[in-house]
Amino acid sequence: MFDIDKWQEIYSTIRKNKLRTFLTGFSVAWGIFMLIILLGSGYGLENGVRREFEGDAENTLWINQGITSKAYKGYKPGRFIQFTNDDYDQVSKVRDVEYISGRYNMWQDNSVSYKNEYGVFDIFCVHPGYGEVEKVIMIKGRYLNETDINEFRKVTSIGRLVEEALFKGEDPIGKYIKVAGIQFKVVGVFDDPGGDRDLSRVYVPISTAQMVYNGSNKIRSISLTVGDATMERSQEMVEEIKKDLSQRHHFDIEDQRAVFIWNNVENYTRFMRLFANIRLFIWVIGIGTIIAGIVGVSNIMMIVVKERTKEIGIRKSMGATPRSIISLILQESVLITTFAGYVGLVLGVGLLALAPKFLPATDYFANPEIDINVALGATLVLILSGAIAGFVPARKAASVRPVVALRDE
Repeated sequence: MFDIDKWQEIYSTIRKNKLRTFLTGFSVAWGIFMLIILLGSGYGLENGVRREFEGDAENTLWINQGITSKAYKGYKPGRFIQFTNDDYDQVSKVRDVEYISGRYNMWQDNSVSYKNEYGVFDIFCVHPGYGEVEKVIMIKGRYLNETDINEFRKVTSIGRLVEEALFKGEDPIGKYIKVAGIQFKVVGVFDDPGGDRDLSRVYVPISTAQMVYNGSNKIRSISLTVGDATMERSQEMVEEIKKDLSQRHHFDIEDQRAVFIWNNVENYTRFMRLFANIRLFIWVIGIGTIIAGIVGVSNIMMIVVKERTKEIGIRKSMGATPRSIISLILQESVLITTFAGYVGLVLGVGLLALAPKFLPATDYFANPEIDINVALGATLVLILSGAIAGFVPARKAASVRPVVALRDE
């Protein structure tokens, strides 16, 4: 039941002790404010790192050829390791490989044209699995498929920026473009979260490219996804692949320059573990700050009880119940913590909302934010903590005997 007299009394007490109430509330507001800012900054760092992984699937292995640096079984150092279709076939047999693609790049002639429109774009000769590795999003038509590979079809899937540059609003599906002087039929247009550079690509079947561009059976690199394999399993796969390639191409398996394998699973997992630890650290610091504020509230309420001992004694001598005394102290404590916590929450969320407009853009910090459920949960915990902070002095006030209270100086 709403007791207006009790609230008026609480307001009167707060008004008489403005500075003390302000400092108490400030410590609580500062605690929740810092928790919101720290959590938001942590998520900003995490979002920035996640954005760096957006261009590719997180569960990928990238295998690149290199040059040997060690002599091995009669072979001199300095040999170039050239991947072939046989290497692609062998790697695809490794357990837990989900999607896989070889890649053969066109470096000599990167010209692409349609009618009177010309451009220079990255020409990637790949298998269908490369679409999964790069996480391309088809917005028109389709990506390359196995039939294109098996039948050596002259088809291509182009990036959105290639479409805009060559077709000027015309529907590209079914049209023929010249890729390094050879006619290819456009079967799809894709978007890519990796950015503009990835959208300036032209994908063609690797089997067709090897045939029409005299690529023989050469492959420049192999990339694959490992499905739901753990980081430990991905590391085992790296060792299996490197062992097989060392036997096939006759190089020392300990030669770090012969073959380079980038384990994206390992790097992504380590980053996520790092940010999990950062979030835990932030929560510990933030909650510690809030607890310091709550302790301040409890101390202030104890001072309030001490100052009002005689008043409480008079109340009890006139028939006030312990419950009414406890209720009075608790309501004042909860009011201070709730209002101060709300102010800290609003200021923290507001600052996070304004931060992207004033902070310089960086590769590893993006969109600092806070989950609204986390913010509301923190505020609720704060209110409950305020109630607990006021309960101890409230119990002490309720237990005072009227005779003792009236003698208090």
